[in-house]
Order: sequence, then C-alpha cells, then structure tokens
Amino acid sequence: MDEQVRDTINQAFRFVVQIDGINQGAFTECTLPAIEWEIQEVKVGGLNTTVPQLPGRRKAAKLTLKNGIGSGELLQWCLETMSETFTRRAITVKLYNVKHEPLLSWHIADAYPVKWTAPQFKTDANTVAIQTLELACGEITVEEA
Repeated sequence: MDEQVRDTINQAFRFVVQIDGINQGAFTECTLPAIEWEIQEVKVGGLNTTVPQLPGRRKAAKLTLKNGIGSGELLQWCLETMSETFTRRAITVKLYNVKHEPLLSWHIADAYPVKWTAPQFKTDANTVAIQTLELACGEITVEEA
C-alpha cells in the first residue's frame, strides 16, 4: 500500500499519514508536535544568583497537516469528530526522501482531530486548494527508518 500511495501522487508529497497502521493521506506540509515540559521554579532561601528548575508535566501537543489528499476514512474521522464522537486513534507520520525511501517516523498515540479547515475555492484564482487538519496528541515517539 505504501508504494501504491507514493506512486500515484506528486513527488512534492513527502509525508504519508497512517491511522491505526493504514495509509490514509499524503501531505506537503506537516508541523510536528512540539515536545515541551513545564518547569517548576524552586525558590531556595539564601541562594540569590540562580533559581533551581525542576521538570514538571509535558505540555499539550498538536500535529498540523496541510496541503493534503486523503482517503475517505480520514474525512469520515473528521466528520465524526464534528458530531462530538471523539475516537482516539494511533497516528504515524512517515517522512520520505525524494527516492521514496522512509527516513523518520513519528508515532502518536491517542490522537483525535481538533480543527479541520476545508479547502478554499476561488473562481478568480488558479491556486491549489489548501486543507488543514490539526490533531491533539497523546504520547509521541520518534524512530529512524
């Protein structure tokens, strides 16, 4: 299925998105989640030159996908979310090089759509329709191909 998706789309599409292990879309723009930790400052009496910092919880993260084409299942998942059916799924974003070889994979657990911007159509312009999908992320892991 991987090769079939890669062979039928433009070379500009370097990201393939899998939902529950099945290819569902390809995108030219992908803003990966920022992994950021809250910091707790500990004020220590008598220590005035520095403030010790302890790691807290990880902040919420989002994955943003743009300029994509996707399967009906991806659209159906977005439509279900709009009707307040929040189904969490495992997402994998695979990055490919120009030879269609996988480079890196981001695995995101418990993801669900939180924002979907439908394509914008203009009759007076010849631009490509742009679609944006934003997903809330659970646990994030990264692996090399």
